[in-house]
Amino acid sequence: MPNRPNVLLHDIAHVGHVELLTTEPERSLDFFVRILGLTENGADGDSVYLRTWDDYEHHSLKLTAAAKSGVGRTGLRASSQEALDRRVAAVEAAGLGIGWKDGDVGIGPTYLCRDPDGHEIELYWETERFQPPESLRPALKNQAQAYPGRGVSVRRLDHVNYLAKDPAVNGDFICDALGGRVTEQIRLDSGQISGQWTNFAQKSYDLVYAADRTGSMGRLHHIAFATDTREDILRAADIALDNGVFIETGPHKHAIQQTFFLYLYEPAGNRIELCNPTARLIFAPDWEPITWSEAERAKGQAWGLQTIASFHTHGTPPVDQPHP
Repeated sequence: MPNRPNVLLHDIAHVGHVELLTTEPERSLDFFVRILGLTENGADGDSVYLRTWDDYEHHSLKLTAAAKSGVGRTGLRASSQEALDRRVAAVEAAGLGIGWKDGDVGIGPTYLCRDPDGHEIELYWETERFQPPESLRPALKNQAQAYPGRGVSVRRLDHVNYLAKDPAVNGDFICDALGGRVTEQIRLDSGQISGQWTNFAQKSYDLVYAADRTGSMGRLHHIAFATDTREDILRAADIALDNGVFIETGPHKHAIQQTFFLYLYEPAGNRIELCNPTARLIFAPDWEPITWSEAERAKGQAWGLQTIASFHTHGTPPVDQPHP
C-alpha cells in the first residue's frame, strides 16, 4: 500500500525520549550508566533521567522503578507549535487523545495520547536544551556533550520497537494522526502485516510495530541506541561478555533496514538494541514502502543467519503480568 500523498511530513521531528519501566531500578541504572555509558541528569521520585552524549535535549531515557517491566511513555517532539497543534487535532479526530498535561522535567506543555494498542505517547514542542557543566563540556561547540569514554558510550536514542496486536492498525495511526510514513513492512502469506517500520524525517525508521504472538497489547519489543561506529557494536559484545550481560543475538546485520545490531537484556528483562543504522537515510518525499514476503523473512538476517527464536517470543512485561 502506498504512503498517503496528502500527509504533511515532518510535523513530528523525531523521537525525543522514552520511559523504561524496571523492576530492578538500581541494577538497571548501573547497566545504563556503567555498561552503555549514559549520563545521569537528575531524578524525580521513582525516576532517574539519563542522556546519551549527543542527544541535545535534557534526557534521552527516563528510567522508572515499577512493579512490572516494559515501556512507559514515548516522547515525540513536534517541529513547531503549529505542527504540534495539527497533530493534536488529528489525534483527537482519531479518538485516541487523553489530554494536555504539564510537561515532564525538561519539556514544556505536553499532549498525551495512546496508539491503538495502548502504548502512551506524549507530544511536545517546548524543550530544554542540555547545557553541559564544565566537566562534560565538549571541545567542539556543535556537540551536545563530551564523549564519556565509559562502557559502550552510545551516541543517541535511535528508535522504539513496540509489540502490538495489529501492527497495520498502529502503523495507520502513525501515518494518519502523526504524519509519519511506512518505510518497510512484512506481509505474511495470509495477507497479514506482521511488522511495520515507520519514520518521521530522513532517518529510515523511528517507531516500529511487530506482531505480538501472545495476542497481548501494549508491550515492548525493544528500545534502541545508536553507536558512533559499527566497531563500537563489536566492542559492546566484549563489554557485555566481561560484565555478565545477557547477549540474546548478534552482532549481525538485519536485511530489513540493513541495521548492524546487538541485542542485550538489561537487568529487568527489557530488550535493548545497540545499532548502527546511520548509513540509511531516506530523502525521497514519495518513498514507497518496501514489502518483504514471508519466504524472504524466513531466510533470516542479511548474511543468512537465522533469527533466534526468543526474538519472536520475548517481550516486556511478561505475558503473565498484565500491562499497567
